[in-house]
Amino acid sequence: MPAPTRRSFLALGALGGLLSVCGCTDDHDKNARPTAEDADRPLRQRQLAATDALLADYDAVIAASPADADRLGDLRDDVLQHREALAQSLPSSSPAGSASAGTAAARTVAELAASERRTAGRRLADLADASPALAGTLASVAASGAAHAAALGDTGPIADDGPPPSPSPTASASPSGSASPAAMRAADVEALQAALAAEHAAVYGYGVVGAFLPVGPQREDGRAAYAAHQARRDAWQRLLTTGGTSPTAAAPGYRLPFQVKDAATAGRLAAHLETQLTAAYADLCATTVLRAQAAAALRECALRAAHWGADLPALPGLAAADPAPSASAT
Repeated sequence: MPAPTRRSFLALGALGGLLSVCGCTDDHDKNARPTAEDADRPLRQRQLAATDALLADYDAVIAASPADADRLGDLRDDVLQHREALAQSLPSSSPAGSASAGTAAARTVAELAASERRTAGRRLADLADASPALAGTLASVAASGAAHAAALGDTGPIADDGPPPSPSPTASASPSGSASPAAMRAADVEALQAALAAEHAAVYGYGVVGAFLPVGPQREDGRAAYAAHQARRDAWQRLLTTGGTSPTAAAPGYRLPFQVKDAATAGRLAAHLETQLTAAYADLCATTVLRAQAAAALRECALRAAHWGADLPALPGLAAADPAPSASAT
């Protein structure tokens, strides 16, 4: 079996390198049609405004509650990284200055959590209109915002959530809705097969996790995650089969990235599985008409990773993973 890459990795292993694209222009290009990045400009500007408003909320709450400054400062640093990612291709600009108590919307940690959740919804509201490259960024930033909100005590639904993860084979194609199998391009199928392979590995990995969790809430959490990954795996298999494509089969077994011997290492494996899965779904957001379902899956994986104790990067699925032993089927 070839070594896993970012597009074909098994979720138990490390990610491959990121692909980069560059282009050049000269004087003859001045009258050319707008590029995808140019088309994203109004959307990026709108998202930057939402990010600056969220930063102002952080500043106001930190000023009002100095005891929370350390933990809120870490989350605010993530939001600054979101801003940097969203500002790509735009003229340089600095974040809005700290808002005064009379202008910021948030006053308390609870209000800040709600602001994070609402802002994550605004990311998803623009998902359908974004270019493939920006769509992955928006989904990643929305997932991070949802994790921030949960960490601050707000676990409410994201307002502009996508449709259920099980796509209808008869639905019409659209960037934000379900897609008929015929509407998927070769790149869509490739990304979906990679997500399916990652789900196969996650199902296997959670089988190991469950064997080491004690009876009680932890084991119930493990069972719920196991069932969620089985359901998503089955949904992707159905969609591929209906479209006339043979779904990627599960390997008989997978090499774990480290030895699991107790509840602590089982939880660490669960966190690793969910973090690695975010990369597969960031790719699926960027290349497929199953964009909303992929964004929902990315967000769910990010939330579960945080629940299991993962130190999520500011851009789940897009940030480079820490070096880890490569995984392969056994």
